[in-house]
Amino acid sequence: MAASPGALRRAGNEEFRRGQYGPAAALYTRALALLEASGEAAAEERSVLLANRAACHLKDGACRLCVADCSGALELVPFGIKPLLRRAAAYEALESYQLAYVDYKTVLQVDCTVQAAHDGINRMTKALLEKDGVNWRQKLPPIPTVPVSAQTRWSVPSAAAPGVNTPPATAPRGEPDQTAAGTERARTLKEEGNELVKKGNHKKAVEKYSQSLQLSQECATYTNRALCYLTLKQYKEAAQDCTEALRLDPKNVKALYRRAQALKELKDYKSSIADIKSLLKTEPKNTAALRLLQELNRA
Repeated sequence: MAASPGALRRAGNEEFRRGQYGPAAALYTRALALLEASGEAAAEERSVLLANRAACHLKDGACRLCVADCSGALELVPFGIKPLLRRAAAYEALESYQLAYVDYKTVLQVDCTVQAAHDGINRMTKALLEKDGVNWRQKLPPIPTVPVSAQTRWSVPSAAAPGVNTPPATAPRGEPDQTAAGTERARTLKEEGNELVKKGNHKKAVEKYSQSLQLSQECATYTNRALCYLTLKQYKEAAQDCTEALRLDPKNVKALYRRAQALKELKDYKSSIADIKSLLKTEPKNTAALRLLQELNRA
């Protein structure tokens, strides 16, 4: 019996939770194809699938694909917080700061309590001031006016699975809200992962860290999972986790070192050297980094 779009979406959500973004995106694509083939309108379901696939693209660094999917999701269901936040993050990564600013501003019209959007506005304001000077606001594209109906749309409680385009939506890129209980549970899961690492069970540790990250995005959890991925020779995943950690803490030594290790194995020597040099600005006498730099210079 063929899988339904809903079953494929749930399977995609599970792959996303495990950090398997490519397989998750493929499942969302299959679900979208089924909806299209059946001729169903299903605007909300299609919007959710596009927004979820966009989250996968963002995790994989495919920012233009992320923008395209978010735009598609927003055409189907305008003013969705998650596609707006994901598109803003993609624009930011592409250095399209004006467009990112507009999306972050739009999010705050929908829900003024979204901290990720406030943080994004602060970053974009600083970047645009540096780029365009004191008159940077005059160069902004129009910021859409959000109707009242959209402002209230996302306030209805939902029991939807993590990653879908429904509330709560205060966290970007497919991650659920951070509540006090969730944060405590995330800490416990991280500690369980740490214990598994000590026992050499890196595969099981990845599962614990992935569950923890669904509840709370912590730099240390990303770097810990990256270490597991390095041990498991999943170098692309290790590099992705380090990139996430560096978004949270741009000078994190472990993230820089482990991404450099992963990039070396991926034969991206130029980027690996750049990470080591960034690390050495913070810790000039870091012997492991100096040794890796020597290896890279010989590569």
